[in-house]
Amino acid sequence: MRNMPGQKLDEIDRMILAELQADGRMTNVELAKRVGISAPPCLRRVRTLEEQGFIRGYHADVNARELGFEVQVFAMVGLVSQAEADLSAFENRCKRWPLVRECHMLNGEVDFILKCVAPDLRTFQNFLTEDLLKADNVASVKTSLVIRGAKDDPGVPFDVLEERLKLDD
Repeated sequence: MRNMPGQKLDEIDRMILAELQADGRMTNVELAKRVGISAPPCLRRVRTLEEQGFIRGYHADVNARELGFEVQVFAMVGLVSQAEADLSAFENRCKRWPLVRECHMLNGEVDFILKCVAPDLRTFQNFLTEDLLKADNVASVKTSLVIRGAKDDPGVPFDVLEERLKLDD
């Protein structure tokens, strides 16, 4: 049997996580009802899941376009040096750029992929030419403008986790 991180959690914990992932605003009473336990132990479980790092936070899923952020771009960044200090320095720089909403290190030809949002193309182009391309250690940047998104599900597919756990039993 493979040891998977999800095995540390019992079925109720996984149900709590799945429900909160789908709707983080529901009351504890509603959550408890959905997972089949009373409210006090449900609240204790949620607090424990938070303390253990399974729940990192809660946020609203805001509509970027409705807020005037019409441009979404994926930027594939190649660095000159992949030394750990240089990788960390680039990651820290990305954390300071407001237009960069996600930053992921990759293996292969591209070192990082950045998900960026901007109110318009001029704002993104200014960020690209004045910040990203001029950043230390950046060798190349290739960008792809998002035309439309077909899927944007948060978190993880709990049904896949449950199937894997059944196979391991």
